[in-house]
Amino acid sequence: MGKKAELVAPAGNLASLKAAAENGADSVYVGFRDQTNARNFEGLNFSDQDIEEGLRYLHQRGKGLYLAINTFPQKEDFPRWQKAVDRAVSFGVDAIILADLGVLSYARTRYPQQEIHLSVQASSSNHESINFYKKHFNIKRVILPRVVTLDEIRYIHQNTDVELEVFAIGGLCINIEGRCFLSSFVTGASTNTEGACSPSRFVEFSTDEGGNLSIRLNGVLLNRLSQGEASPYPTCCKGRYLMPDGTISYPMEEPSSLNVVELLPGLLEAGVCAFKIEGRQRTRAYIKEVTRIISEAIREYEANPNSYRVKEEWLNRAIRTFEGTTQTLACYMEK
Repeated sequence: MGKKAELVAPAGNLASLKAAAENGADSVYVGFRDQTNARNFEGLNFSDQDIEEGLRYLHQRGKGLYLAINTFPQKEDFPRWQKAVDRAVSFGVDAIILADLGVLSYARTRYPQQEIHLSVQASSSNHESINFYKKHFNIKRVILPRVVTLDEIRYIHQNTDVELEVFAIGGLCINIEGRCFLSSFVTGASTNTEGACSPSRFVEFSTDEGGNLSIRLNGVLLNRLSQGEASPYPTCCKGRYLMPDGTISYPMEEPSSLNVVELLPGLLEAGVCAFKIEGRQRTRAYIKEVTRIISEAIREYEANPNSYRVKEEWLNRAIRTFEGTTQTLACYMEK
């Protein structure tokens, strides 16, 4: 094999960053505590001091830090995104992850040597688009949306020299990332500019006398769960609704999580160079476990590709961390 695959893990705080590094991550991606970050959840993300400490910790161990500035500024707010780029570069992060054309232009013009990765929020899912970003902004890597198939990834790789990163494990987005308005419609807070789908200030959990759990977003009932049922993440796409025929079901997406351990050989052979774990909003325990699982799978394949077999324990361990009770390959095999 050539260059070994990179494992990119999420972190919403320093404890998670360290857990990722200790359990096999080659790099960790983080964000600032503001709207420039597409996981702008209350109580999470990194201060300037956290970034400095995280960088020291990772670089001492030969690992990288990527910083996501991947939301879409409005005209009057653009200086905030410029300052975020300035801060990231001043810290010496290994790459910045960008989505907005204006922010990309600013970063590349001001910092011609800075490594730039194209965020999944940019929704770049074909080689023409990717090569456009390479030509105009000299991106090194693109994070592909979770809507492309294995065959499409292979075709993209054959038609671009930009590095390809894909999601390997974690939550799913049924829409092309960066283009969903369901949460915005219900809450009035734009996911793409404010930086959070289903912001926590709009989420309400309540239980009735029978112990049934109700989940609401800005007063809209998304789900009612009986005792023992797994709770999905409180987003509109994972809501369970009353259907026209009178049944109650998940019309858009049942609670299920991506896990590509059985597809690792195919993805690597198709040209993927990096595997991303979803979940900067998730707990340290989640990040520790799923990072270890994917790391073990990647290293086992690299050690002996011809004898690679999925271990049942990887699947069992992963499912204990997921929001649902099933695992999926999502669109990688077919749409």
